[in-house]
Amino acid sequence: MSLQLEWSNNQTKIDIPESFYGVLEQLLQLAGKAEGLTEGEVALTIVDDEEIHQLNREYRNIDRPTDVLSFAMQEETDEELEIIYEVEDESEQVPFEGMLGDIIISAERAKLQSEEYGHSLERELGFLFVHGFLHLIGYDHQDDASEAVMTEKQEAVLSQLGLTR
Repeated sequence: MSLQLEWSNNQTKIDIPESFYGVLEQLLQLAGKAEGLTEGEVALTIVDDEEIHQLNREYRNIDRPTDVLSFAMQEETDEELEIIYEVEDESEQVPFEGMLGDIIISAERAKLQSEEYGHSLERELGFLFVHGFLHLIGYDHQDDASEAVMTEKQEAVLSQLGLTR
């Protein structure tokens, strides 16, 4: 098995060529390789500002749209139940290990930010995707030092595909 990308596009306001999902797949492979991660699945959903605003409010109690949300499946707390695959023969049930999580990106926010920063929409989508992926595997940016680590990792992956500012 290798790193797999499942994607869906729930919005129609911003034109994202279907061929660009191949670039996102390459970014996933490069980011995974950089982190020593060779297996797992990431679900990507492209939404509009209205949908990401609703998700941000519901899951983070922040009442505004954001550019990217990540929902890691591998994080466990004491209150969470272990997720297992359902199979016909109960003796074959195994822990759910393959899904790393979900990344949700607002295409509207990405377009606006690409214009603000003066680079392509593809670069911004790539940045947000790698950013979301790093969150799925445990990175965060709660302080300057951890933000610098994430930024360095993101830029290293994006530069390998020429998605620079």
